[in-house]
Amino acid sequence: MSASNTDYLAQIIPILPVKDVLEALEFYIKKLGFELVFIDEERQPRYAGIRRNNIALHLQWHEASEWEQDKNRPMLRIQVQGIENLYKKYQLMGVFHNHTSLEEKPWGTLEFAFYDPFKNGLIFYAEA
Repeated sequence: MSASNTDYLAQIIPILPVKDVLEALEFYIKKLGFELVFIDEERQPRYAGIRRNNIALHLQWHEASEWEQDKNRPMLRIQVQGIENLYKKYQLMGVFHNHTSLEEKPWGTLEFAFYDPFKNGLIFYAEA
């Protein structure tokens, strides 16, 4: 069975929950090198879009009561080229946790992972 042109999946844009859109934008733009694509409001934004190369993310504000429960947050796997350079850049930006390291995994990838300020997991990987 072949796929027709009418049902082609072209891209996925994850929406990450955040407590503070401005704080999230500062982290993703200043520390991770993303660029702002749009923001719904300048002073107290509730929704924004960012992009770095071919990776687009949306950041959505969620009210404080949603953060009282310890929920599993999204985990994103982002394939990269030049993973060693990216690892060094992010290391200098101070975004890593104590146990963050660049590791070769048994499934054939080289990767590192950490959480953003709102406990959304970010895994950067390259084929080993």
